[in-house]
Amino acid sequence: MSSALLHSSIILCSFGGLCLAAFIYFKKRQPKPLVCPIGHSCDPVVHSDYSRFMTVPVEILGIGYYAIIAAAYAATVAIPALHSGVLGTSLLGLSAVALLFSLYLTAIQAFVLKEWCTWCLISAGLCAIIFFTGLMLIPV
Repeated sequence: MSSALLHSSIILCSFGGLCLAAFIYFKKRQPKPLVCPIGHSCDPVVHSDYSRFMTVPVEILGIGYYAIIAAAYAATVAIPALHSGVLGTSLLGLSAVALLFSLYLTAIQAFVLKEWCTWCLISAGLCAIIFFTGLMLIPV
């Protein structure tokens, strides 16, 4: 797979994740329940004690993560030499942390809350795609 296609995939997924995290952020602040695409309420998950990390709402962390990834990978498309240095390694490390955090939050949904938020699972999937696509950009 070409490097340009991999970069484009990451940028597209991160933009989608940014929109999704912003959607959750704004919907949580409305009096109506947040409805998942399959028709269930996401409120038990998005308003749980686990919806904050050190007082910061996790959707804010998601907005920050996805914005950084989108901007940084767009910069590496414009200036390919950026990806070969510290930035490429840092982006992969940041994506690994985001993936692990998403896996932790998914485990919380499964084993602690016993409730599911489809939007949250989509975000976790986007984190996985970004990380594994980023791995494919590492020279062998």
